[in-house]
Amino acid sequence: MRESKDERRKRARRIVRGLHGLYPDAQCALRHDSALQLVVATILSAQCTDERVNQVTPALFRKYRAARDYANADPLELQATIRPTGFFRNKTKSLIALGQGLEERFGGEVPDRLEDLVGLPGIGRKTANVVLGTWFGVPGITVDTHVKRLSGRLGLTAKTDPDKIELDLGELIPAEDWTFASHALIWHGRRVCTARAPACRRCGLEPDCPWTGKNLV
Repeated sequence: MRESKDERRKRARRIVRGLHGLYPDAQCALRHDSALQLVVATILSAQCTDERVNQVTPALFRKYRAARDYANADPLELQATIRPTGFFRNKTKSLIALGQGLEERFGGEVPDRLEDLVGLPGIGRKTANVVLGTWFGVPGITVDTHVKRLSGRLGLTAKTDPDKIELDLGELIPAEDWTFASHALIWHGRRVCTARAPACRRCGLEPDCPWTGKNLV
């Protein structure tokens, strides 16, 4: 039986309530003490685990404290510091360009508007929504690999493009839950609904999950 949009919206809200019960303290796993630190950590997290990023950033943040420090960074020194996060040459270029962009356009401060953030080097909608929701308290849906996988398995969207997934989820989930739901889905994707071996039998969301690949044996 085909699910109507209203039925899907109701199911999505049940899923969000379930996530509140499962992960009441869900939040961003990247350690940071400022908007700049969060932006930098999120850029470094591309193709890298949050745990690895958190191992690298203490030394990085001690040395690079402001946007101007990244803008004026020696590329080889910065590469050496962030090397364990992978793709360090491209990430170094992004961080230096980010620092320069922040200095030139925003007085060294991280802006709090989506359109301003995505206009900066190295920042796409995913990073922008992480910063807006986590630091500035502006509701945002972060579509990383976990959110992409789970939103498909949970039947909340059939889209595969992150921007389109964001739009679909935004129509189903109340805005006040956007940031929480993003973090909670990421936690659930890491702990239960993993890519290779989803633990369907111990999944608290299973009653509202229509995924045909469920392992309930």
